[in-house]
Amino acid sequence: MSSHIKKLYEISQKQHRLIIGLMAGTSLDGLDVALCKFTGAAEHTEVSVLAFETVSFTESQKEPIRRVFAKKEVDFQHLCMLNPWIGNLHSQMILECLAKWQIDPNTIDAIASHGQTVMHMPARLHGVPDMPNATLQIGDGDHIAVKTGIITLSDFRQKHCAVGGEGAPLALYGDYLIFGSLTENRILINMGGIANFTYLPMSMNFDEGFATDTGPGNTLLDAYVQKHFQLPFDKDATLALQGACNEALLAALKNHPFFKESIPKTTGPELFNLAYLDNCLNSLNQKVSKVDVLHTLCKFTADTLAEEILKSVRIMANTVAYVSGGGAHNPLILSYLSENIPHIPVKNLNVLGIDPDAKEAVLFAALANETLAGDAGFQKPNHQEGRFFMGKISFPA
Repeated sequence: MSSHIKKLYEISQKQHRLIIGLMAGTSLDGLDVALCKFTGAAEHTEVSVLAFETVSFTESQKEPIRRVFAKKEVDFQHLCMLNPWIGNLHSQMILECLAKWQIDPNTIDAIASHGQTVMHMPARLHGVPDMPNATLQIGDGDHIAVKTGIITLSDFRQKHCAVGGEGAPLALYGDYLIFGSLTENRILINMGGIANFTYLPMSMNFDEGFATDTGPGNTLLDAYVQKHFQLPFDKDATLALQGACNEALLAALKNHPFFKESIPKTTGPELFNLAYLDNCLNSLNQKVSKVDVLHTLCKFTADTLAEEILKSVRIMANTVAYVSGGGAHNPLILSYLSENIPHIPVKNLNVLGIDPDAKEAVLFAALANETLAGDAGFQKPNHQEGRFFMGKISFPA
């Protein structure tokens, strides 16, 4: 038996597994690194987060990514080189975190790397006949495995596309493993660059749960603040709170077929970007102040989230919403969200024992744990027969 295959078998049989989850989101703010301890798999999954840090990207690290991020035409040579470059960059950040936490890399069983999304193009968005759902995350898993010396699982979204899904959102699978409850119906809201939510009924029937994107989370907010205020983001909605909602702009922002499409659905900054915002602003017969734009974008995020929840979820007693992602720190979004779903308590995810900023990194670690130690996998999307696992496995040299 190959020593690599033997190592995988040994990991699958361990009582506890140490897995590092990585998440680099569309906000390009940094790499989330979550060291997770897993016991069991499937419905018996238990996880504790032993350490977590967001390693910020410098401007010099963001610039090469921005050159290809969500752009229809790019320098193909640059994209080719960027794939291993990001893998090496993420590896360096992992090793620095482990050194800071005083943890020997040899004690880590696996790394679960989401990679850096540079293009997300489901068929409903690209509209090209005979072309499938597509998504691309870069940050080569082989480079991570070789540089860190740790088995690495990557390209989780590709398998979802291969079995008929859109590659996103994948939160349903990880949320079901970690946050399923027999005592309450849970709506797990994540507001990263794009906003999405997972519905988990307390029946714990996977077929009754679902996850869907709802529209922009912070992607428009951050891009607008970076362009007009030269700040990375609007901390605590300080700028947005100085403005007011412009109803005409809000109506223009909501006037897109995406919001009428059936769930589950997925989107990204390929659609909701500054060009989209500018088109909406240009359609108005009025000027809108910058702080009013920011305030309106906050309400846009909250409204589209709440409207999809109220449309898609049968609200019953014992239904609670838990928020995570960067939007969980935005008091204006949270205020509008609570106002829009008054019958549903809105709580921070940390009450369930998981740092809301770490959630997505932990979810990908959970998907890796299932691939390494699970025996059933997940039901295929779109009610297809059969089951599947996610994550390509890269071995150290």
